[in-house]
Amino acid sequence: MRLQLANVFPALLLVPVTVKAATYNVVKEYSGSTFFDSWDFYDHYDDKMNGDVNFVSQAAGLSDKLAYVDPNTSRAIIKVDNTTQVPYNEKRNSVRITSKDSYGIGSVWVADMYHAPYGCSVWPAWWSYAANATWPAGGEIDVFEGVNAMPSSQMGLHTTAGCKQTNPTQLSTLVNTTDCAGDNNSGCMLTNTNAASYGAKFADAQGGAFITEFAESGISIWFFPRSEIPKSVSASATSIDTSTLGTPMGNWPSSGCDISKFFEPQNLVFTVTLCGDFAGPPNTFTQTCTGVCYTDYVIKDPSVYNNAYFDISYVKVFSSSAPASSGTTTSGGSASNTQSGQVKPTNGAGVLGASLLGLPLILCVIMALSAL
Repeated sequence: MRLQLANVFPALLLVPVTVKAATYNVVKEYSGSTFFDSWDFYDHYDDKMNGDVNFVSQAAGLSDKLAYVDPNTSRAIIKVDNTTQVPYNEKRNSVRITSKDSYGIGSVWVADMYHAPYGCSVWPAWWSYAANATWPAGGEIDVFEGVNAMPSSQMGLHTTAGCKQTNPTQLSTLVNTTDCAGDNNSGCMLTNTNAASYGAKFADAQGGAFITEFAESGISIWFFPRSEIPKSVSASATSIDTSTLGTPMGNWPSSGCDISKFFEPQNLVFTVTLCGDFAGPPNTFTQTCTGVCYTDYVIKDPSVYNNAYFDISYVKVFSSSAPASSGTTTSGGSASNTQSGQVKPTNGAGVLGASLLGLPLILCVIMALSAL
C-alpha cells in the first residue's frame, strides 16, 4: 500500500445544494441477547487488510469473551484480546463480523456505540460493502474509521472510476480526496471534524450515534456525540426522518456520483485489526505513536489493548419501502451470505486506511480542533 500526500480541498458549504430526505421505517434491529445472531464471523487470519490478527469464530469469540453481550448492560462487546502474551511471529486474536443481510438504495442504518477501539497499532472500522461484487465494484461506505492515536476519525466512499464528490452540503471542512476511486482505490474521504469522533474523547463522551443514508439522491453520514443525539434517534424508534437531522458531517451527492450505477446492496461490517496496511507503516504509525507497531505493541504487554473494543447499544436499519421481514434485503437487492471469501482484495485495493491521505498536513489542523 502506498500512502500519498493529498490536497485538502476547501469546504464547499455555501452552495445551493440540499440533502434530499425521506422517512424510513425500521426493517432490522441488532441488539440485546440476539445481537450476534445475524452476523457472520470471518474466522480467518486477516488476509484482507494484512493486520497482525486472527479473526475468531463466533464460538471462540463467545468463549474467549471477544464477542459477547454484556449481561449488565445488554450491549454487544467486540474486542481485541487484551490478556494473552502473544509469541513472536504470531498474531493476536480479534473479531470481524459481517451482516448476513444486505441493504439496498433507500436504506438508513444507525449504529449507537458507547465506546470504539483506539490506541497505538489499533485500526477499527464500521463500514459496508457489496459482498456479491468484486471490490471496489458495488461500492464501499466507510462510516467510522480510526487509526492509532489520531484525534479524529474519517469517513468516505470507495468505488470504481467515475464517481466523485461534487458540491457537498456537509459539516466537514477537511476533505482529503474527492475522487472515489483515486490512486490505489484510496477513495473520496474526509475527516470527521467533531472532536469527539474517535479515541479517548469519544469514550469520555460515552460515544454517540453514526447515521448513514444510502439514497438515490446521494450518500450522507451524520455523527452525534451522545449528548447531542436527536430525540427521534433512539432504541425504540420505528422510523427515522433524515430531514430532521440537520447538515450531515459528510455528503456525496448523486450529481457527481450515480449511486445506482456505482453501488449495490451493502453488507454491514465491524472490524478491529492491528497494524496492517494502514496503522502499521512507519510514516503513519510514528505520527501519533512511538516504536514499531508489531514488536512494541502486538506481542508486548496485552493491556495496551484495554481500550480496543466496541461497546454497541444497537444497530438499526430502516427502509423507505414497506417494512420487510428479517433475512431479506431491503429496496434494491437480494439477501446474501458473506462467510465466503468474497471480501476485499489486498493488492492495494480494499484497504480502508489507504485513504486517510495528507496526514502530516491534516493532523496539525485536527489537533487544533481537538483542543477546542
